[in-house]
Amino acid sequence: MARKKTQHNISSNPVDQKKLEVVLKCDVAGTAEAVSASLSEINVPGVQIDLIQTGIGKVSKSDVLMARTGSKLVLGFSVGTMPKLEQEIKEYGVEVRLYDTIYKLIEDMRKIAQSFIIKEAQEKITAKAKVIATFRSSPKGAVIGCEVLEGRIELGNEFRVITAMGPAYFGKITSLQIERQNVKTAKPGQQVGIKLEGWNKAKVDDLVECYESIQPKGGSRWKPRSGIVRSMS
Repeated sequence: MARKKTQHNISSNPVDQKKLEVVLKCDVAGTAEAVSASLSEINVPGVQIDLIQTGIGKVSKSDVLMARTGSKLVLGFSVGTMPKLEQEIKEYGVEVRLYDTIYKLIEDMRKIAQSFIIKEAQEKITAKAKVIATFRSSPKGAVIGCEVLEGRIELGNEFRVITAMGPAYFGKITSLQIERQNVKTAKPGQQVGIKLEGWNKAKVDDLVECYESIQPKGGSRWKPRSGIVRSMS
């Protein structure tokens, strides 16, 4: 079968598009068409799957060389590899994945495509407070008196001060005081003093938020393994 290039999942902003360029080999033409159609139905926003070459028969050296020009990935369905090819596969850094069920092939390709998407850390607000007083603690620093509105403010919390213009100060709580006594935590209804390092522009009615970053689950971006991977269906 002659070289055939097919593009899937083309977005309106190609600059941001990630590409997964793949060589496909199948046992018969009908199977190749079915697998190609199934690949075209994979929808991972921001990732474009290109079949840079499709063919019939065992995975050969020419397939490996073609894969080198793309994402170094060859998909084989109901086929094996030509004799003595494994060493060249490793030498060229290509991964050849062999399957006998379309479902498993598509499932793996979807996971590989999803791994190309950068997952950003999410943020969880753990406490809120309102500034009710401000005190200079140094030429550039200050202590803000706050009334806790929601959650618990605790030592070590990451926090920010939000002014009328938006977030203006970010820091970590290194000390908490209630009625001049050091404490480790403050709960709703309590008034607590929080030290600001190197910033003294907080005003009454500014908002204080404590937050924590939640790292997304999932593995790292897929990279070719430089070898043959036989699917466990």
